[in-house]
Amino acid sequence: MPLEAGHTYTLGAQLRDGGVNFCLAAPNAQAVDLCLFDEGATHEVQRLAMYGPVDGIWHGFLPGAQVGLVYGWRVHGPWEPAQGQRFNPAKLLLDPCAREVLGRYDGDDIHLGHVPGEPLRADTRDNAATALKARVVQDLPPVSGRVRVDAARRVIYEVHLKGFTAMHPQIPDELRGTYAGMAHPAAIAHVKALGVTSVCLMPVAQRADEVRLLRMGLSNYWGYSPIAWNAPEQRYWSGVAGTSPRSEMRALVDALHAAGLEVILDVVYNHTAETDELGPTLSLRGIDNQTYYHLDPGNPGLYANWTGCGNCVNLNEPLVLRTVMDSLRGWVQEFGVDGFRFDLAPVLARAGVEQQNRFEPQAPFLLAVAQDPVLRHCTMVAEPWDIGPGGYQLGGFPPGWLEWNDRFRDTQRSAWLQHHATRADLAHRLAGSAESFAPARRAAHSSVNLVTAHDGFTLMDLVSYTQRHNEANGENNRDGHGHNLSVNNGVEGPTGDSEVLARRLRQRRVLLASLLWSLGTPMLLAGDEFGQSQGGNNNAYCQDNATTWLDWARADRGLMDFVAHAIALRVELPLLQSRAWWRGMDAMGSARGPISQWWGPQGQTLVHTDWHHPQDNALVLQLSSGALDPQPSAACLLLLNPRPHTLEFVLPAPPAGGPWLQRLETDSGNTIPHALGARLWLPGQSLLLASATAL
Repeated sequence: MPLEAGHTYTLGAQLRDGGVNFCLAAPNAQAVDLCLFDEGATHEVQRLAMYGPVDGIWHGFLPGAQVGLVYGWRVHGPWEPAQGQRFNPAKLLLDPCAREVLGRYDGDDIHLGHVPGEPLRADTRDNAATALKARVVQDLPPVSGRVRVDAARRVIYEVHLKGFTAMHPQIPDELRGTYAGMAHPAAIAHVKALGVTSVCLMPVAQRADEVRLLRMGLSNYWGYSPIAWNAPEQRYWSGVAGTSPRSEMRALVDALHAAGLEVILDVVYNHTAETDELGPTLSLRGIDNQTYYHLDPGNPGLYANWTGCGNCVNLNEPLVLRTVMDSLRGWVQEFGVDGFRFDLAPVLARAGVEQQNRFEPQAPFLLAVAQDPVLRHCTMVAEPWDIGPGGYQLGGFPPGWLEWNDRFRDTQRSAWLQHHATRADLAHRLAGSAESFAPARRAAHSSVNLVTAHDGFTLMDLVSYTQRHNEANGENNRDGHGHNLSVNNGVEGPTGDSEVLARRLRQRRVLLASLLWSLGTPMLLAGDEFGQSQGGNNNAYCQDNATTWLDWARADRGLMDFVAHAIALRVELPLLQSRAWWRGMDAMGSARGPISQWWGPQGQTLVHTDWHHPQDNALVLQLSSGALDPQPSAACLLLLNPRPHTLEFVLPAPPAGGPWLQRLETDSGNTIPHALGARLWLPGQSLLLASATAL
């Protein structure tokens, strides 16, 4: 089967004109071979020399080739590891644009580009029989519709699709842990019942597990070790006849859309599973190491490691940026994804060596997203930190982006569990962390508020453990965060003590309410709504087992109802939504948007020392419509008592003609509305929401 010259329009393998067009970006390569395999993907049946390069792209057209063709690359060039050149044609390489992957990396040292134990010598063993390979696929049908969520009302639900479905009693056994399981009506019904608007799926791109984990019988369960950005992970495919990982992932997005849910995909473009200079040569390293990765400028045999995962992808290179942008558009146009959450996002926006690799708000990637006709309409969420110099960038991303806010997390934990957040700390976070976002003209929903996330304790463990318990991860309990601002309420871990259990429940309710009613975009970790525990493991990235799978049999239905009610109140009361920054009383006479007023528990005006007192942090917050609002909303009153003891609160006068109506109180979980008087006693570590409508 002869190979003809192709075009360079589309990277990867693309059906066209009765055959398949192949393109590979490898500007420093000296030659590239397209290797074709039998259907079993073990025997190489043909090797064809590619044409090029044209502007760094190797190309070829294979007439008569069809869907299902299995292929890989061999790339020729210098083997000079000390200079960052790691070409080794003995190693079959996975197409970085593969849309379906065959095989699974097993950690065998035959996949090393270098001789084991001798990193400067090229390994000449051929790894083709067990190497990862790509399969040519048909484009999926056009996406029929989108879900557009009102940003002011967005509530994100972070979920691992396998963990959510693996033990769900209403999902058939054969679908548990799969895309099809997550698309099952029982799964979607739970999400809808909570009232969230958006599902953030943890990474679903094809991954390759780290050798260290494989040797311990573990895996990178979270999925933050990608090897093919465009290919849905085959391990989440049900294997049902007539389907594929791609079709099943698309069906999942379609099912979530049919339920009115926005789909945000957690993506990892900052690094790959090839790890550091001693890691395997599976794809990018062997294709063109100098182009795809940030290398250490003082020693190009090593990698920049702002991710902590051994390497960093270099999006300053135009061909690498093109690869990533094509990948993102593919998830939108083929699968219907509505947005993305970017892991360690500052890595994607670091400048070149000439600018000391600093974070650059005008980086090529951020500019490309802003002008892209497909991506500029998507929900973009940044994890705004990496471990490199200047890597903490909360508030540093462009307008239109949302950002995970760890300051919100730590302040809420400190206020409600550790009792040492000041009123100023608490007010800043309740008010959307305006000091981080408003000066850059960012929207009031820019802060993604969270108390917990996949990385760290679950909410139940946050109030049940003072220490991490990560022994099962195989690192002698050294991994995971050590500074958790958690409490155990007198007992480390599970207990039958009813008083301890009741206190833990009250603490979870107040943290959930504070999360859901603060200005910004709240994010709820799946399982927190019913008491999921990971046994104190706060870094369960490698635990694909009952540690991380949601335990539906132990679900606290009462807490689920509480969460759903709290979200429903956020929908009912517009002033709890995130349409505009809160304004002070000085704007009362002229402003539109929420007016915020703050007092101490006795109704006293707060002076500077009151705001910064380390122990006295009880607050009264009233939100009212601005004078120019065409449709004034019901006023909201929040009474916050982070102190450990009961406090008396004096309520401000309600709007003319209407009493304050209690809507929810976290200590008892009472959701039955009733009128309030001028004073009330509020238990410690609790929050009360009331509303009033002017007559």
